[in-house]
Amino acid sequence: MKNYNEVEQWLFQKLPMFQRVGATAYKANLDNIINFCKYLGNPQDQFKTIHVAGTNGKGSTSHMMASVLQEAGYKVGLHTSPHLKHFGERSRINGQNMPDVFIIDFVNQHKEYIENSAASFFEVAVTMGFAYFAKQKVDIAVIETGLGGRLDSTNIIHPEISVITNIGIDHVSILGDNVKDIAKEKAGIIKENIPIVIGEYLPETKDIFKSTAEEKNAQIYFVQDLNLPGYESDLKGIYQRKNVKTAAQSLRVLKDLGWKITEENIIDGLKKVVENTQLRGRWDVLQQSPLIVADTAHNPDGINQVKAQIAATKYDQLHMVLGFVNDKDVNSILSQFPQDAQYYFCAPNVPRKLEIDQLKEVVSSDLNAAYYTSVQEALNAAKKSAKQDDMIYVGGSTFVVAEVV
Repeated sequence: MKNYNEVEQWLFQKLPMFQRVGATAYKANLDNIINFCKYLGNPQDQFKTIHVAGTNGKGSTSHMMASVLQEAGYKVGLHTSPHLKHFGERSRINGQNMPDVFIIDFVNQHKEYIENSAASFFEVAVTMGFAYFAKQKVDIAVIETGLGGRLDSTNIIHPEISVITNIGIDHVSILGDNVKDIAKEKAGIIKENIPIVIGEYLPETKDIFKSTAEEKNAQIYFVQDLNLPGYESDLKGIYQRKNVKTAAQSLRVLKDLGWKITEENIIDGLKKVVENTQLRGRWDVLQQSPLIVADTAHNPDGINQVKAQIAATKYDQLHMVLGFVNDKDVNSILSQFPQDAQYYFCAPNVPRKLEIDQLKEVVSSDLNAAYYTSVQEALNAAKKSAKQDDMIYVGGSTFVVAEVV
């Protein structure tokens, strides 16, 4: 394969990808990733890491920490998922995407191994990121889990610290349908003698985290029990305030471990997250007059936070451009949104999409709703209808947002 487009097409079409096809791409052990990394000389052991899990906020928190570490002068890797526009977004160094040439060379060089081992898309993406960070000799890399923790492909690193942002209901077919089971899976990233920072806990989850930390002899920090300064961030969603505190406490723990991070670095890094790391899709203001905002929130906890943000925003009429993947409880999500909004339903361009015909079956007839075959068609209709002082919200799925940012 000679060019990036060929490689990207091969990655998407040949490999099982959870984000596109769902649970059939998920593997219930770490054997594949362990063997793949061993075959590559264990690149994940050649640089320092921070490991970040959680139902919501783990991407934003990862970007915040990466930004601060960049301000502190470190060469910082950042591995997140899914990507919005380009595969190279998944593994960045100081805000710059992994280059096409590395992606092309990696796939061509290891294609036979990938095919023979039946590696998943995520396993290839994670391993490629590890190899890239090792080759570029990063000082430290912030590694976000895909989903879960215990059996996540990223869970073979030996980090400086581990971070769990929060626990909510998501991916119930894999992680469990209650917060206790999900907390146990996320707690699987807690390592022997490695500090663990918990952003938020619930009454049902605190003891799970405490007992796991005790078993592992890991110092544990519960951010919501700490009195931290109120840092500002360029990530403006109300929900980011909790992520800011989680990132700040994690960085303080890193500092205690000997990393050179000043208070000024924390202040500056939190104000320059988008500039330093190129984060998109979190209360992402695309235009004013009418206000157009895109957000990747896609589970009940995340949607509830977006609901609060919408309620705090001034507008005359609300227009909701929404599409979903097929494992979401659409009625539960829609119940969170204002019932007097104008709805423009669409289907993102991925195999896992919830088809328009299926949407029509579950959406209440009480909603003022129209249906469109594509995200762009729905957004264009909303723009045509919206007045200058209205608001257009685009979301429901990461894949819907990816088509508009």
